[in-house]
Amino acid sequence: MSETFHDNSAYALERLRTLIGSGDLADGKLPTERALTETLGVGRRSVRRALEVLESEGLIWRRQGAGTFVGEKPDEWGSHVDALVDGTDIMEIMEVRLRIEPQLAQLAAMRAKPAEIERMRMLVEKIEDRTDADAKELWDGELHRQIAKSAGNQLFLSIFDVVNRIRQDAAWQAIRERARRAGSSVEASHQQHHLIIDAIEARDPGRAGEAMRQHLLMHQERLIRATSLDASGMTETQSTALEIVEDDDRLITSS
Repeated sequence: MSETFHDNSAYALERLRTLIGSGDLADGKLPTERALTETLGVGRRSVRRALEVLESEGLIWRRQGAGTFVGEKPDEWGSHVDALVDGTDIMEIMEVRLRIEPQLAQLAAMRAKPAEIERMRMLVEKIEDRTDADAKELWDGELHRQIAKSAGNQLFLSIFDVVNRIRQDAAWQAIRERARRAGSSVEASHQQHHLIIDAIEARDPGRAGEAMRQHLLMHQERLIRATSLDASGMTETQSTALEIVEDDDRLITSS
């Protein structure tokens, strides 16, 4: 009896593959299980098992109450993130980063494996070697994700990935590029990357978290400056000159 059932399931699977490949399905939607049972002449259990196989292969996807559809399941989480992009501004992103990334750096200082720290240093080299903004942004995001991954907390990593995906938005990247052109922070950013990794390698959570916080605060300041240029009417050259003066003042004060 079990052998006959298996034959029916294999037959149902073969027929369903043929149906999907025919391209005759309206709106890419499969008939109901009951209709498929009648059409194929097999039991409903055989149909369900065949559908499970097809779903595991990514050939179909199912939505409760709506039916079974041909193709890969839409990235519903991605649509939520797209909505977040539309409704989120740069300062909100930086507020979130300032809350979670110092904590991730602290956890990485406690949990990062030697191979992961080695990869962080390799990513820093890639950032420093690249001359175009798009490549720098790509590898910078990868470095911060490696630190987040080394924290060893999957939930934290998922939250980080949402924020990192927003960073990939064209509007965000345009503002980041304006911030780079308006400021003289590239070398400072590179130095801060090394400080963060040095603290992680030294297994010093407090120093790693503070280094990450200072790194993000600097970028937040540059982003604020970049977004206010148009409103103030100040040119990028004027902004850079003002920034150099302010940096000199800070150096004099600190010394």
